[in-house]
Amino acid sequence: MSNLPFLILDVFATGKYTGNQLAVCLDAGDLTDLQMQQIAREINFSETTFVTNSEPVNGGYNTRIFTPTTELPFAGHPTLGTAFAIQQELVQEAVGRINLNYQVGQIPIDFNYLNGSPDILWMHQQQPKFYDPLSAEMLAAVIGVNPTDIDSRYPIEPVSTGLPCIIMPLKTLTAVSQAKLNLNLYYQAVTNLPAQAILIFCSETIDPERQLHIRVFTEWYGIPEDPATGSANGCLAAYLAKYQYLGSSDLDIAVEQGVEMGRSSVLYLRSQYTIDTCPVSVGGRVIKIAQGEFIL
Repeated sequence: MSNLPFLILDVFATGKYTGNQLAVCLDAGDLTDLQMQQIAREINFSETTFVTNSEPVNGGYNTRIFTPTTELPFAGHPTLGTAFAIQQELVQEAVGRINLNYQVGQIPIDFNYLNGSPDILWMHQQQPKFYDPLSAEMLAAVIGVNPTDIDSRYPIEPVSTGLPCIIMPLKTLTAVSQAKLNLNLYYQAVTNLPAQAILIFCSETIDPERQLHIRVFTEWYGIPEDPATGSANGCLAAYLAKYQYLGSSDLDIAVEQGVEMGRSSVLYLRSQYTIDTCPVSVGGRVIKIAQGEFIL
């Protein structure tokens, strides 16, 4: 086997060395599952993706996602970053859409261009599934806040648009920024729940041009906290539209994440909730940081 080319990208970035880091390995069809997991552990980003075909299969590119400890059926920032890498390295021309084939099904990513280069990319996630609300007291203890810090006007609810996440509204930026996961309580609480990631948010922001401030805890997947989480923010978009958190079931906003980690990120969320359907789109920018190859 020849050496394995890879790219390092920043996804949902506001500039170089912001957003969420991603490694994309191209021409990875001959790798074993073990090799993919070992490479993901070696890179040690929150996720590494492997594109296993250089031409579309059933209209899309077969892609696998690994954290340092496990494989995921879907994730958000790897989807945008992998589509960007395919457009830049395999397609090598401006296209309107690239599809990725995942365990959860095919995910389309739409491209916008600025001066001939990709600008905001939009992924269209699966129809959301909403689960039963959870105990505010239990989750408050898990993230180390007072129950009075929780915005009780809205439920704490697991939602899935491909990868499930617990959506938890808080009242203030201070509460969100000071939250800290209690690992013992966390594993006790989430083991038997439909979702293990926890997204906390509030309507107070650091950047006045953003509508919400976000943090996402993903310890279950070997990632203590994520600086930009496309899958979880897709769940949030559906939740916000369903409960008209911003006053409408039509959603078109920009949110900030990763500030507490020193990896400032911006994610664009769109959704429109009705009793029958709730399309969800999450957008952001991707910046190429480095490239190289693994010696196999």
